[in-house]
Parts: sequence; structure tokens; C-alpha cells
Amino acid sequence: MADPIFEHPRLVSIYDAMDPDRSDLDPYLAMVQDFAVRRVMDLGCGTGVLALQLAERGIDVVGVDPAAGSLAAARAKPGGSGVRWIHGNATALPPMQVDLVLMTGNAAQAITEEQDWSATLDGVRAAVKPLGRFVFETRDPARRAWEEWTETASRGTAAVEGVGDVESWVELLDATWPLVSFRWTYIFASDGQVLTSDSTLRFREQNEVEHDLNAHGFDVESVREAADRPGRELVFVARKSG
Repeated sequence: MADPIFEHPRLVSIYDAMDPDRSDLDPYLAMVQDFAVRRVMDLGCGTGVLALQLAERGIDVVGVDPAAGSLAAARAKPGGSGVRWIHGNATALPPMQVDLVLMTGNAAQAITEEQDWSATLDGVRAAVKPLGRFVFETRDPARRAWEEWTETASRGTAAVEGVGDVESWVELLDATWPLVSFRWTYIFASDGQVLTSDSTLRFREQNEVEHDLNAHGFDVESVREAADRPGRELVFVARKSG
């Protein structure tokens, strides 16, 4: 089941506005160009920001997400009809052979159960053509990012067009390695409604991720830093073994 932030209609409607700077996607757009690929799967596509940018560039895009609410928002955007949207995850995909699978944001960490992570890697491998690539990011656990997830550090108010002011903050609920749980709270000034969304992420060490990729038929080409968050993120570039 998807977290409320990705499924609740009112939270989905403000999702993009609460995080308007998506320059974090620029390196992935550059990789698509550098790898000269033509067909891409955006796994965990959310509201479709990356998928739609790829489609605008003439890429054949498949957007996959388990949250029906987010997918509905993606489909309704300009250009939405130019992307093939699939409600689900990598464990039950129709037959396809893409050049590249991208998984951005916290999508990889949102897969918290080891059996689900294993099944995801198998599903990605089946969907990627021979020598195709799988690129995804995950927070470097050494940075202990969850220690910064406090109400004091995160509290702020955003003016959302057509909605009004929305106050939000995040608070840590539990950190029992390797799982970290946290809660986002949103207050809508227009009517005072308070909505919360609880999430849990799994933190994985670099050597653990590399082992998992190798075990599921991928060779790790490189592990990069996220350009917009140097030292905080690990970006894995893996290639399907021949």
C-alpha cells in the first residue's frame, strides 16, 4: 500500500508544488542522452515529472508506480497521453525490453522488505534488454540523514496556487537499523485541515547493494554522487550481465 503522501487526493494535488525544484533529475536526463537510449522505464514514477520530461525529448517512456493517486495526477498533466502508465511495481510487469530503468528519489529505499527488493531486482532484469542498464539512487547511510529530520529544521510554509498556504514539517518516528520511519504533517490554511503521512525507508550500505545487484545478474559500472547532494547520495549505474 502506498504512503498517504502518494495516494491521498489532497496531498497528491500539492506534491509537486511542495517540492518545485527538480534539478535533481538533470543528471538522469543527461545519462539518457549519454547512453543514447530510446526506451526507458521510470520505476516509481510518482506524479510523472521525469517521465514527462523524457517523453518531451522523444523517448519512449513507461511510467510505473504502485500509487494510483500519483498515477492519476501524472496522466492528467500536459503530455500525459504520450507515456505508457502502469499501476503496479517491478514484480508484475507485462513483457517488455527497455534500454534503461531509472529509479529516482527514495523509491529504492521505500522497498523495505528483502524479499520485495529481491523480486524487484528480478523484475527489472527481466524488463531490461541484454546489456541494458539500471540506474537508481539511495542515501548513503554513513551520513545519517535521519538525524536532520526534525520539526525545527524542516518546518515551513508554501503558497500553493489554487490551494493557499500549506504549512509542513517532518519528524522522526523511529530509527531501528536498517529501517527509519518518519511522519510528514501538513496544515491547510484555507480550512485548517491537518493531514499526516507516515513512511519507512530502508538504508543499505554500498557493498550490500553491489552484492544484491551482482546476485541478480547486474554488473556495477560505477557508483556516483548525486550532483545536487554531494556526499549524501549513492547513484548506482548497473548493466545487465551478458
